[in-house]
Amino acid sequence: MDSLVAALAVMATPGLLIWTYQDALRVEVGRPMLWSLVVSVPVALGATMYLFATVPTTGVIMTANTGLVLYGFEREVATEEEEPAEPGTLP
Repeated sequence: MDSLVAALAVMATPGLLIWTYQDALRVEVGRPMLWSLVVSVPVALGATMYLFATVPTTGVIMTANTGLVLYGFEREVATEEEEPAEPGTLP
């Protein structure tokens, strides 16, 4: 099982780096290389924690997903349409 996790991590980390970089360029998110590292490094760290440390599985999952979640928030902010504020209404 551990060798399968290691193989998936080795394939997923560069794949996520490339995908995030291309997506950030496409939707015009600032600093695409930084965001690609923010996504891929926690995935590699989570796989390393799973393989070599005695960490609860929930901690591994939370660590591995952190970069993806942060990039998702940044992507949403970058793709929002600017609408002028209207007095007396909520967005």
